[in-house]
Amino acid sequence: MSGIFFYLAAAACLATLAVLLIGIGGFGSGKASPRFSNRMMRYRVIAQAIAIVLLLMMVWFAKQGM
Repeated sequence: MSGIFFYLAAAACLATLAVLLIGIGGFGSGKASPRFSNRMMRYRVIAQAIAIVLLLMMVWFAKQGM
């Protein structure tokens, strides 16, 4: 069971990285509006929270021996 959470957590971490890079790219180019930057920050925080929950679930299931 923890194997499934490993792949889901890895995907969530990659999604977080992708959103972060999109946000940095928009900020670095100077063409992004403040609204776009705030939306990217919000998406990054959500993706990061999902990744943390999945990582904690993976550790919990691994401890349980599932």
